[in-house]
Amino acid sequence: MTVVERPPHTRELSTWTTRRWLRFGVTVAMSVLVLLGATGGWALARTATISDNLVDVKSPALMTSIRLESALLNQETGIRGYGLTGTADFLDPYREGLSQQKTYTKTLSDLLRDNPARLRDLKDVEGRIETWQAQIARPVANSPAGKPSALATDNAARGKAAFDAVRRAMATQQDRLRADRVAARADLTATMRLRNWIFIAIAAVIVALAVIVSEALRRGITGPLERIGADARTITEGDFGHPITPTGPADLRQLSGEIESMRRRLVRALDFSEEARQRLDEQSADLKRSNAELEQFAYVASHDLQEPLRKVSSFTQLLQRRYGGQLDERADQYIDFAVDGANRMQTLINDLLDFSRVGRVHNTHQSVDLNVVMKRTLTAISVSIEESGAVITRDELPTVIADSTQMGMLWQNLIGNAIKFRRPGETPAIHISAEQDGDFWRFAVTDNGIGIAAEYAEKVFVIFQRLHTKDRYQGSGIGLAMCKKIVEFHGGTIAVDLTHTEGTRIVFTLASSPVEPGEQGDLAVAARS
Repeated sequence: MTVVERPPHTRELSTWTTRRWLRFGVTVAMSVLVLLGATGGWALARTATISDNLVDVKSPALMTSIRLESALLNQETGIRGYGLTGTADFLDPYREGLSQQKTYTKTLSDLLRDNPARLRDLKDVEGRIETWQAQIARPVANSPAGKPSALATDNAARGKAAFDAVRRAMATQQDRLRADRVAARADLTATMRLRNWIFIAIAAVIVALAVIVSEALRRGITGPLERIGADARTITEGDFGHPITPTGPADLRQLSGEIESMRRRLVRALDFSEEARQRLDEQSADLKRSNAELEQFAYVASHDLQEPLRKVSSFTQLLQRRYGGQLDERADQYIDFAVDGANRMQTLINDLLDFSRVGRVHNTHQSVDLNVVMKRTLTAISVSIEESGAVITRDELPTVIADSTQMGMLWQNLIGNAIKFRRPGETPAIHISAEQDGDFWRFAVTDNGIGIAAEYAEKVFVIFQRLHTKDRYQGSGIGLAMCKKIVEFHGGTIAVDLTHTEGTRIVFTLASSPVEPGEQGDLAVAARS
């Protein structure tokens, strides 16, 4: 079996992350750009130097040399005219030429200070000028005016030869300065051409870098990300068995691995969810059968059990009326027990039937004015109110979407409990308040009764849970459990307000909008939050 092993550097590169690749690419690109920028800067500086030298040195030097030659010609013309005529006016061009000579010589010396060869030419010109001036110009200028100078006449040939030497030196200087200027122009042209090519190369390299970077990003980052995204979209469309293929730099491969791990966990969770759904379907079917059996039991309780219970109650009461006082005291006590048990059984069955009907029989959601329901409820329990002397006050109640019958049962149980569990010797004072809280109405029934201890705040809403014996307070222990069922059926919550210590305050909420079937649990969670 042949094993093909990748070179070490390939394995090393395969561990590079996206950040490392980006740093490497940026470093290389910046290095190339800095190198090209330095080259371009050198070309610009070289062009500027040559141009400045041409404009500020070469051309001015040539022009100054020409002006110097013109000043010397003025000197020669003035000396020659003064020597031949003796007229003093001819000395003016000579003196002006001397002044210009000093200026131009100084200017040339400054311009050519960095060019030793041209400075030597200037020294040669100055030497020849000094020879002519010493031999001819100054002696003639110092001769008396008014008559021709014998020195000018006698040395005419010598003066001409000396000034011709000056001219030749000036011509040589100007030719070399002109050649320097031509060379500088040629150098400038060549440098500008090189500069243009360098900037063209820089532009080409920048374009090439842009193409390389774009292609590298496509292959190393965007391409792998697109493949990962395509795999992820395939999975989100429902193909959970589609694997995520690791690709790209090390961190993208790690990301692919994490997504693949998440996909596997999701597949396991879906498998578990499917199993749970199947079990839930089975439990739902069992619950439907149980509900059907409970409905059957409710039917039996409401029809089959009611009749024999009425007979037992009727005959025990008849036995009590006919034979009460005729038997001994123990027999009368037994008859009382039987009558009381039958009555309590009758009450318990009726309460159970009312509890089972919540959400099943009375389930008509419509616009209900709670003020009307409250008046109807107070009329229904008017006897208890009159006997206890209860004082009931209330806020203006809203109109909600609810079942009118269940709202009546809710108010009747809450107000009835407030009257029942009053303090001995104290008139019951009950207040019903209502305020809107977002999508809910928050109601409170506050009394000055015996109150509910904190440890029983949850227990009182459990069916058949009594805090007192039946000898002290009558009832089946279903009232608050029924209130909780009604409130939760309407998408609200109910609880005991433990901050109220002078009696009992029951607080509950009702949704201000219609509650669809199946939404009660979600709305109850929202109401609690």
